[in-house]
Amino acid sequence: MSPRRVRLVSASLALTGLLLVSASVHGDWKNPKAGKPPRAKPQRRSAAEGLPPLPLPATPLRRSERKRQPAPPALIGMIHFSDTQFKIVDGKRLSVSAFPTTQIDIERLMHYANQRLKIRYRFVPTSLQKFSWDPTELPLLYITGWTPMPKLGEGIVAKLRRYLYDGGTLVVHAQGGREEFRKSARMEIAKIFPKRQLAPIDTDSPLFNAYFKITRMRVRKNSEPFRSMPPYLEAVYLGCRAAIIFSPIDLNCGWDVVKNPIEGGTLYHQDDALALGVNIITTTLANFQYARQWGSEKIYYQKDNATRDQLVIAQIVHDGDWDPTPHALPNLMKYIQKNTTLNVQFKREVVGLDNVDVFKHPVLYMTGLRDFKLTDAQVGRLRSYLAGGGMLVADAAAGRKAFDAAFRREIKRVLPKATLKRLDLKSPAYQVPYRIAAVDYTDLVKAQQPSLNAPALEGITIDGQLGVIYSSFGLSTGWEQLGFAYNRGYSDADAIRLGVNVFAYALTH
Repeated sequence: MSPRRVRLVSASLALTGLLLVSASVHGDWKNPKAGKPPRAKPQRRSAAEGLPPLPLPATPLRRSERKRQPAPPALIGMIHFSDTQFKIVDGKRLSVSAFPTTQIDIERLMHYANQRLKIRYRFVPTSLQKFSWDPTELPLLYITGWTPMPKLGEGIVAKLRRYLYDGGTLVVHAQGGREEFRKSARMEIAKIFPKRQLAPIDTDSPLFNAYFKITRMRVRKNSEPFRSMPPYLEAVYLGCRAAIIFSPIDLNCGWDVVKNPIEGGTLYHQDDALALGVNIITTTLANFQYARQWGSEKIYYQKDNATRDQLVIAQIVHDGDWDPTPHALPNLMKYIQKNTTLNVQFKREVVGLDNVDVFKHPVLYMTGLRDFKLTDAQVGRLRSYLAGGGMLVADAAAGRKAFDAAFRREIKRVLPKATLKRLDLKSPAYQVPYRIAAVDYTDLVKAQQPSLNAPALEGITIDGQLGVIYSSFGLSTGWEQLGFAYNRGYSDADAIRLGVNVFAYALTH
């Protein structure tokens, strides 16, 4: 198991231990945050001329009067569920919210983020019934509570799914780390994207590095001493961005858990929660245009053309996020047709490794964001495929390290005697149709490796020909040309050039 995988598993186990307290406490849990009043709305006072009441001398005096301050644009919509229920309190029948929530965390976070990021945004209360579902109106929706989350109807689920595809982001966190909320929230999230994983985020995610570099976070259960652990969030990805972000630990940005521990709760240290919250806001803003474009449907070039000589590129389905860049291959195919003399109709098929056929699928393509693992049967099938003359092209989408570590581990299982080696600049993969000796990388790579300017493709040679070509730097994210801000990869132009060369090599060899 890779060191990164070990750290992630350790963090998950630590989290499980921290949250066990919530599962053992039931009934009417008292959340002290619920009694925290909201901050007063900002007011601006300016001096104005006025007249005092008679019979005082009628000479102008200075007085102050309230004027409405122009509201900053809204960034976050805090969801309030309108359902109510009746409870007997001190012998009286009272109407209370069926889903109580608080705003002190988002209120404090928004104030802090505006100061740190030098931005000017606000949060607004809204409901799933009143919201327009336009992410340009509210790029981020926020749900928090400690009782079971209300069930979402099919109509709301469909609208929420469309909102997320259109570029919106949903943040959900469990106050007090309460089991009642965590369990129900997971069920509602599963309704939105039943075929997509809600899974832990790897520690190289921009959510942990976008503004603050977060490697450890302090967590407190009840009044026990703080424990330190790797940052922990879960997410559902659309493309290379986290579209749904879920924290099973309380993101208590507005509550000082150092001085005021909450019994029956599991909470992050306020300073750490604020840093994580700023990173969430930073990535939401940075990814917004990418998210808007990613949600637009792309049509495969030549998809419906009459069949002629075909190169069928079969994209492999695996148990990780296997398709974070669905627009990459169709966009690349256009460039291959435009910039080569190959009279070939390109077609993408989605296949499992159990069904690959070297005659039907001469080229396999694989990408992803997270860790994945092949079954023994899949390992054997891929080994036979490569030995039979098939070719595998793979890249880590956005240069994500979790996929990189998984791919290296799994390809070693497939070809235990072979080693991925950096391709020499004289390799035919760098010669036709473009002669590539130097490339440009994204700003993220330049910041980390400023002297790097040569292509870094790796390969495995089988029977004198490249059978595997792999890039740990993102290729497919550049093929999409959507401007993902956190792409650790090649510039869009050079990703396209490398992609054209790689698939031209695959066809001619």
